[in-house]
Amino acid sequence: MDFESIIRNIPDFPKPGIQFKDITTLLKNAEAFHEVIDIWKSRYTGKNIDAIVGAEARGFIFGAALAYAMGLPFIPVRKPGKLPAETIRENFELEYGTDSLEIHIDALKKGDRVVLVDDLLATGGTMAAICRMMERLGAEIEEIVFLIELVPLKGRERLAPYPVYALVQTMLA
Repeated sequence: MDFESIIRNIPDFPKPGIQFKDITTLLKNAEAFHEVIDIWKSRYTGKNIDAIVGAEARGFIFGAALAYAMGLPFIPVRKPGKLPAETIRENFELEYGTDSLEIHIDALKKGDRVVLVDDLLATGGTMAAICRMMERLGAEIEEIVFLIELVPLKGRERLAPYPVYALVQTMLA
């Protein structure tokens, strides 16, 4: 299936020069959404994965669906102040400032094998922060999976040495 043709581009959103990748068009196409999850499930079945970790907010959509399909726990990584128990925090740089993410300190144990999920890989800042949290918790990253990779922004390089997989690689940033 040509996933790229299903994902809508919104020019100049949220600011001029940005080509926003609107995944809602893929989500409302049940066949396409199902196929994304099936492809990922097939990719990770038999790899002794202990949990699926998803980034707020759109990584929750894909990560939770994948975790459900595989019968695995889903671990959310959230913005500060959204998780009720004890957390660890990682700060990261954005093109327009800084942000932070948190995960429950007891979400994973040392040696847990995880797949990290988000919808879009741009510069890699968000996922690099999640990788640092995985390292702090002692989890082992099997792979980082994205629906879309904006190749010109070189996020994959920032995530090295971790393996990265994206269903759609586009030159439109």
